[in-house]
Amino acid sequence: MNIKFLAVSIAAAACSTHAFAAEIYNSEGTTLALGGYVDVGVGEKGTDDDVDVHSYSPRLNISGMKTLDNGMTVDAKGEWSINYLDGGDTTFTTRLGYIGVTDEMLGRVVVGTQWSPYYDVGGVADMPITFGNDFLYDNHGPMGSARANKMVSYRNSMMLSDDFEVSLGIGWQGKNTATAFADKRGARTQAAVSLKAMGIGLGYAYSNGDIYVSATEGQDAKSQIVSLYYGSYGDGIYVAAVYGKNDYFYQSLKETKQMEALASYGMDNGLNLNVHYERVDNEDTSKKLYSNTSVNFEYSLTSGFVAAAGYKIDLGDDDPTTEDDNKWTVGVRYYF
Repeated sequence: MNIKFLAVSIAAAACSTHAFAAEIYNSEGTTLALGGYVDVGVGEKGTDDDVDVHSYSPRLNISGMKTLDNGMTVDAKGEWSINYLDGGDTTFTTRLGYIGVTDEMLGRVVVGTQWSPYYDVGGVADMPITFGNDFLYDNHGPMGSARANKMVSYRNSMMLSDDFEVSLGIGWQGKNTATAFADKRGARTQAAVSLKAMGIGLGYAYSNGDIYVSATEGQDAKSQIVSLYYGSYGDGIYVAAVYGKNDYFYQSLKETKQMEALASYGMDNGLNLNVHYERVDNEDTSKKLYSNTSVNFEYSLTSGFVAAAGYKIDLGDDDPTTEDDNKWTVGVRYYF
């Protein structure tokens, strides 16, 4: 069996948020790049029905990579959310900050705030600019369901044949000894495995660690998530589905389940059409917490400049006091 390790390509992909990142320095095996994007929209994207000017997820990042004499690569990245519409004292907030070391055979280790192995599996449907996933971001920093605060991770990918790739990932976060019980967390571990062949990807991830659900009661907060996808987002047909089951993991509720699906079609003229669906249920009470679907449009006006529009339909929940709350937005995104 011919096994090809892909750890170096993983490191290269991790060093830029988007292909439009600009290399600003390159000398003697050391590179430095500036990337990110800004975006702005008009519509009802917030929690009320008022039409306003808003952003989606603007960010700025600086990344660097250096090749060592032994063939290993060291890379570092800092990324910040940009609150340029309101300004004030919180214009920049941290999204990512890590240092990684990669060896072609041994794999890749990253230490810092980073995208988690759990998200490698769970994020396959979190693609649209306007209306994407919500449940992965509920409390993702300390729980590691999307970006993970202060994590140590290891990843490696192997090509077992010309069209069969296996990817592995594990992550660990230390104990959070905050004063407020709601912020206390025990050490958390997670593991993920993905298979990809003939354009089809299948993934599974598990996360486990203690949390406090009251001032005196701790619980084992765990989650299992599986995903299946086909294709490449923005290039022809792309479909993805995600299913998760949790114990005290989502909003500290005893038992919940999550479902998400995405279908998109990217055309040669730069237009990408997609439909997104998401739902979360409280299995302990047999109640639907929320469900929605959205229709999203993205169009590349020119290289690095994308127009986007979306309409989100609230499919309701099992709380009789809440009303359906549909949203719409129209905007643009400019990649550095």
